[in-house]
Order: sequence, then structure tokens, then C-alpha cells
Amino acid sequence: MYVCLCNAITDNVIRNAVRQHQPQSLKQLRQIVPIGTGCGKCIRQARLILEEEQALMPEISNVA
Repeated sequence: MYVCLCNAITDNVIRNAVRQHQPQSLKQLRQIVPIGTGCGKCIRQARLILEEEQALMPEISNVA
């Protein structure tokens, strides 16, 4: 599904970027994937996808 029509970014592109780079915020995600640079309508959906993928990631415990 296309999330950002202006830049032709799909949900799979966003999900893969989150899995690979593990951004902690939408700002960090936007540095990796060019979302929200045009009309900005994709920001809400991109945030939801980021949160979904973050919830699926195993938490990293502090070991030391």
C-alpha cells in the first residue's frame, strides 16, 4: 500500500527501514525515508507504521 504518494513510498519500504535502521522517532525515520516532504498527508500513517514495527521488536535489556 502506498503511504506517501508524493514520493511513491510504500508501507513495506517504511517497515523495512524501521527493521533495518531501528529509528526511535519519526524524525529519525524521515532522515532514512523521504516521507512528508511534499503534502505531508502521509505523516500520520507513517507514525502508525513506525509504532507497529517498534512494538514487534524485542526489547534490548541493559546488560552490564
